[in-house]
Amino acid sequence: MNRIITLVSLFIMGCSVSAQNISLPAPDRRGGKPLMQALNERKSIRSYQDKELTLQQLSDLLWAANGFNRADKRTAPTANDRQELELYVTTKNGVYFYDARNHLLKEVKKGDYRAQAGMQDFVAKAALNLIFVSDLSKVSNRQYAYTNCGFVAQNVYLYCASEGLGAVVRGMFDKDKLSELLNLGSNQEVLLTQTVGYPN
Repeated sequence: MNRIITLVSLFIMGCSVSAQNISLPAPDRRGGKPLMQALNERKSIRSYQDKELTLQQLSDLLWAANGFNRADKRTAPTANDRQELELYVTTKNGVYFYDARNHLLKEVKKGDYRAQAGMQDFVAKAALNLIFVSDLSKVSNRQYAYTNCGFVAQNVYLYCASEGLGAVVRGMFDKDKLSELLNLGSNQEVLLTQTVGYPN
């Protein structure tokens, strides 16, 4: 009997450890509206429903933002192909790092920290917030890092327009607070944030 209890306990512990990360389904690369229609419908939204994205939407969003569309290349360009930009995500359930190579969300911290991702009220209510982090040890020029953020942010805008979601890029955030929340190293810097969710 004790052996059965031990095995069950180990199984439960193993499940909880693996549950820390979120394996994303393969992105649907065939869906979405035509490009010209998505461009026509792209806009910034600042009022959101408190409603989560599906796992498929999350997968498609992150892949569209800065996933790998070839063996070693991304959906967004980077100057000198440095690929220094990293994405973090805050949701109702936790804070995650997007491992683009493995198309996986790695848990950084459990809990709802959406409100810490910005200073506007809607940040705490929207489905998620993207946090753009640059690994400054990889960039050839600091200005390029900001330019690369723009490419990724526009990918997010276009995906959201295509999917009927809202998005807005935000510069109002506490950089030190976010760095602490994400456990960033001295070579990493938060450059930009972007809110995504269902518009009201």
